[in-house]
Amino acid sequence: MAYGSPRITEDIQIKGIRCSENRVARLMKVHGIIAKAKKKFKATTSSKHNLPVAENLLNQDFVAEKPNTVWVSDITYIWTLEGWLYLAVILDLYSRQVVGWAMSDKLTANFVIKALYQAIGWRNPVRGCIFHSDRGIQYASADFRDVLNKHGFIQSMSRKGNCYDNAVSESFFHTLKTEHVYDYRYETRAEAIQSVFEYIEVFYNRQRRHSAIGYRSPISFGGNFFISKRDCFN
Repeated sequence: MAYGSPRITEDIQIKGIRCSENRVARLMKVHGIIAKAKKKFKATTSSKHNLPVAENLLNQDFVAEKPNTVWVSDITYIWTLEGWLYLAVILDLYSRQVVGWAMSDKLTANFVIKALYQAIGWRNPVRGCIFHSDRGIQYASADFRDVLNKHGFIQSMSRKGNCYDNAVSESFFHTLKTEHVYDYRYETRAEAIQSVFEYIEVFYNRQRRHSAIGYRSPISFGGNFFISKRDCFN
């Protein structure tokens, strides 16, 4: 079960059935229904480099008043029997929507740049949008910073070794893995790409209720667009 009692209560109430969260929690306990627990996972980006790093402009303030004013990004990994598959995502802090994402079998800056261009193409943010990430070499690379500068982004980075500075991206990866990825044993990278595509574009962006936006889905809260699967693999 992906949902806990708060989201289940929202789903039931929106169908016109009167119930309280306490009652839902009690019935879930009686019937042995529990939300999936989160698992720990290791970091994939390396901050051991001599490239320039940006000031932390967010300072753990994860509220945006308008769309396309603050984006956050991170990289994670997914295991397949063909080897590792890396996933870069970009989320709009206003709606928590995944506005750009890309996957690659190589941990380079190229696929992060691809995710960024995808998000720019769909969202066309105004100049001055803050782009926040960790200090990973992919985000600190000259190629990536050139794209940010070209499109008028203001770069922001987490403090060294502080995962809480990028908590929204970290939370998304926890959600993706505990609600979806850990249920599968991917034979191929192509299988994993299809699976992640369906979770992000069919479920997460359009259906999943998010506590930070009043238990609405990101698209119902902040707008609508569709990313095709072929746009997401480097």
